[in-house]
Amino acid sequence: MQNNDFPPVFLDPCFPFDRIRELYLYEEPALLSSIRRGDRKEATRIINLLLVHIYSAGAQRSELLKGLLLELIVMMSRAAVEAGASQTEVLGLRFQHLTELAGIDDDEHLARWLRASVVRIFETVELHQSAALPSIVARALQIIREECAGPLARADVARKAGVSPSHLAELLHERTGRSFTELVREARVGRACELLRGTELSMAEIAAECGFCDQSYFTHVFQKLKNETPKQYRDGFLRTPKTQKNPP
Repeated sequence: MQNNDFPPVFLDPCFPFDRIRELYLYEEPALLSSIRRGDRKEATRIINLLLVHIYSAGAQRSELLKGLLLELIVMMSRAAVEAGASQTEVLGLRFQHLTELAGIDDDEHLARWLRASVVRIFETVELHQSAALPSIVARALQIIREECAGPLARADVARKAGVSPSHLAELLHERTGRSFTELVREARVGRACELLRGTELSMAEIAAECGFCDQSYFTHVFQKLKNETPKQYRDGFLRTPKTQKNPP
């Protein structure tokens, strides 16, 4: 048995399966949630905890335990489909898991099978996510542009885009080379440019309309991105003949 950080588990020798099932039912929501959001680390932690109980059952294990583990894999497969994995691929995995589980008769083999099954499930989810990356990033950027005028938290954008906040940050940086905060600032400055060109709102009003806490901070961010102040931008636009005016 591999080393782990979990304490020894006491199981009733007459009903070891019942304690394992209790733990499984308790941990099931967290396990399924970890699969939906692509969190391998958390899923592995829960699987290792279940394995400690399975090892503790030892020779008392019965075919009921195999039934429980198959139920576990089926539930994880459903979560994978909800996370975007191919339903056809997941169905194929179920058949493979069932065939493999039938021939398992020792602890080490069972542990390897369960861990390998989890890896396969995650790989099907990640394969879909990899193919869907452009749409996820496009959705996130659309949300940022549409909602940049108000408070905009990375967690909220991630939830609407269907990924975890940390994964969203990685995707945005990979695809745009910018952080979430940088993209929000750019969207707000872009909106400010529209208002500077198309309205007579004051600088303070534009700052508020574009999600900046005050006019001073608005001017600071705008100048950093555009190399000129909002007033200089507006004045330069107004001095330019209309036929030559271009967006930022």
